[in-house]
Amino acid sequence: METQARQTGIQTDTQTGGSAIRESYQKFDPQAYLQNNYTPPRADFSRPDSIVPWKLNCLREAFSQGDISGSTLIDIGSGPTVYQLLSACEFFPEIILTDYLEVNRQELRRWLRNEADTFDWTPYIQHVCELEGKGSCAWPAKAARLRSVVSQVIPVDVHRSNPLHPRVLAEPADCLLSCFCLEAVSPDRESFQQALRNLSSLLRPGGHCLLIGALDESFYLAGEGARIPVVPVDQPFVSSSLQHCGFQILTFHTYTLPPSMKVGVDDVAGIFFVKAKKL
Repeated sequence: METQARQTGIQTDTQTGGSAIRESYQKFDPQAYLQNNYTPPRADFSRPDSIVPWKLNCLREAFSQGDISGSTLIDIGSGPTVYQLLSACEFFPEIILTDYLEVNRQELRRWLRNEADTFDWTPYIQHVCELEGKGSCAWPAKAARLRSVVSQVIPVDVHRSNPLHPRVLAEPADCLLSCFCLEAVSPDRESFQQALRNLSSLLRPGGHCLLIGALDESFYLAGEGARIPVVPVDQPFVSSSLQHCGFQILTFHTYTLPPSMKVGVDDVAGIFFVKAKKL
């Protein structure tokens, strides 16, 4: 899953599990991933039970509550997607995009440059504008706003103690956002928790962390030969991991996939959304 990873932030290591994940991501095809997860039925804005509208509404609600603010938001494991930033871009003057894979970073840069033949995010932008009460006709201004606030598209490796190595932040971020990343780049639950600790080092005390992820998923497909292993997680595990890493959970929502959303590209059972604050 913007690698659902999905969004990708993966370490080169010698462990069997990590090596298998690293190898599988070398075959990751952004276009196949986008087709599998960001077209109907999973992205059907006419259906209230579709996955993408649910995610966009969770994000809109989180930012509209008025407690998330600051100068810098870092999106961890952006993948080839920007939908996750459509509400955030109204609240932060700087957004940093990150991904482990250069093919995903290239896809992001192409959209930021407004190049032809990139994935069409217009229906997503229109939908968020409607959620925000602006009307779908406001979408060009929101697209321009997002492009204007993205300052960098850089590599990330969530399994490093400094995930942005060799870059060092001058100041910790005010907000972290990560969608379908940790479970999709970790060989086991211990690695998931350590990656979360590493991400926490990028966030200031009192800052917010927003996570979207897969529940009870063991794999997803992202192109020919790209069967990506995923560590299955559930709500109790994600909650305890956040608490052990020094976060206070403010919101935890879950979505259960109806049969019509199970389209053969993964075995995901559901999706979680968490809004948390670093203590």
